[in-house]
Amino acid sequence: MFFIAAGIVLLNVTIYLVMSRIYRRFHIPILLPALTATVAVVVLLLCFEIPYDTYMIGGQWINKLLGPAVVSLAYPLYKQRHVLRHNLPAILGGTITGLLVGMLSGMLLAAAAGFSKMYVLSMLPKSITTPVAIQISSNLGGDSSLTSVFVMIAGFTGAIGGPYIIKWFRIKSTVGIGIGLGAASHALGTAKALEYGEQSVSMSSVAMTVCAIVGSIVGPLVAWMIYSL
Repeated sequence: MFFIAAGIVLLNVTIYLVMSRIYRRFHIPILLPALTATVAVVVLLLCFEIPYDTYMIGGQWINKLLGPAVVSLAYPLYKQRHVLRHNLPAILGGTITGLLVGMLSGMLLAAAAGFSKMYVLSMLPKSITTPVAIQISSNLGGDSSLTSVFVMIAGFTGAIGGPYIIKWFRIKSTVGIGIGLGAASHALGTAKALEYGEQSVSMSSVAMTVCAIVGSIVGPLVAWMIYSL
């Protein structure tokens, strides 16, 4: 059992390092290591017919590192506390606006496309970090598995498309870049914000946290407004 777990962990780390090297070489957003490494692992599991339960013997150890990884974001946030203090109204305003736009746009588009209520409610918290999004979705009557998929799609879309939007609109503010990536693409957006500097990743972690807190409060209200019209 130990050797299976160690082998799976080593496989994941190796794939990620290879994909990171490719990304640094070409630096194309679509080659984001989190995306390409995920695809590579899925392909390997399918090709060798490795069951999910077997993979999670080692995958669970990687999963347990997510908590400390998120907590570690507190350090750059502490170092940038003066920026947070001086830009608090803009940070909160931008984050909450991004959260509401993300919720309403997803729900309205899904409803307009004729999706069932369950699908629409599952999509509502797509721009919120996965653990909180799943709770919001489940409480509203959505499907937690679908919500996880929508959260991943939102994360990858923002992390890949975000740099193009930043370039097209000529956004230079590291605070604005961090807020945009964090509010739209949660953890993956925050990982992408690392490429723009410590200030951006700090603001992105703030945006991700604010979205989780505010989203859990306004999510039910947004759902009620949509379905009471």
